[in-house]
Amino acid sequence: MSDEVFEMAGPVEEENGKLVLRIPLAQGGQEFVHVTQGIGEIDGPYLKITLPQWLVTKLGVREGSRVAIDNKDRAFNMALVYR
Repeated sequence: MSDEVFEMAGPVEEENGKLVLRIPLAQGGQEFVHVTQGIGEIDGPYLKITLPQWLVTKLGVREGSRVAIDNKDRAFNMALVYR
């Protein structure tokens, strides 16, 4: 993991009743592995992040929402771009 801040945006998907993000490891997802411990897992060529229910509720995220994430301050940060 570098100290550089990485930002990405993408759609939220539903999988088995949970909302998830899939980030291609080859396109920056590797930079989020450390900051998503406990909610992220390697799934083939992707980092799959299962969004905690408290965060889904707080941001009003649903399937198809677009979110922006970053690893500023060595933390997983997420903001709703559109519902």
